[in-house]
Amino acid sequence: MTGPALGAGLDGRSVLVTGAAGGIGRAVAVAIAASGARVVASDHPAADLAGVLAALPGDGHRALPLDLADPAAIGTAVGAAADDGFLGLVHAGALLRREPVAAVTPESWDAQHEVNLRGTFFLVRSVGEALEARGRGGRIVTFSSIAWQSGPILGSDAYVASKAGVVALTRGFARSLGPAGVTVNCIAPGQIDTPMQSRGNTDETMAATAAACPLGRMGSPEEVAAVAVFLVSDHASFVSGATVNVSGGLLMY
Repeated sequence: MTGPALGAGLDGRSVLVTGAAGGIGRAVAVAIAASGARVVASDHPAADLAGVLAALPGDGHRALPLDLADPAAIGTAVGAAADDGFLGLVHAGALLRREPVAAVTPESWDAQHEVNLRGTFFLVRSVGEALEARGRGGRIVTFSSIAWQSGPILGSDAYVASKAGVVALTRGFARSLGPAGVTVNCIAPGQIDTPMQSRGNTDETMAATAAACPLGRMGSPEEVAAVAVFLVSDHASFVSGATVNVSGGLLMY
């Protein structure tokens, strides 16, 4: 006898996935689609969303170009995504500029915070309002990094500062949306083998990063995606306000 699948409750629902053209976001979109949900795949306008849709199992999926740095566009996008079966959001979209502390400019700081922190606030608020209006609860999953707790490395100071803010926002929204039956959780990945992880790093740095993990390797986007599927499923119905460490033991607490 087998129990409900990891993605229990997703069949026939729709989920907005941001960063869907990236490493983790694409894996999340595929995993959610494989669980029977319709995916609204979102990324910045220049992303290959057509290629993302072509890789998704099932049907009914849609592409939704979105610039997270544009607050005015966020509400419009959520309105377009929120159909009758709307379950919620997995927000994997982010901007990383890997720079030494001395090289961080006000423009670089602002660009990363506009996407990663301000964009997250207005996106989660819009999705939360849409779910509250439907009155059937829902799921919201944000993304941080284990570095929000361990501290930035490899020239990610501005990025990590924005991602620490995402943890705080997640907890605040979990409190405010809880009465509507909406759970809000955060995933904090460790070192995951994605194009973002390798950007600006040497092969030697990447090898040392993998060796530092107790499991002796980097994680895969699919391993992170499985956690996202759990958090939007019926199995996580009493999990809210959590920040889930997915780092292979690189961060322990």
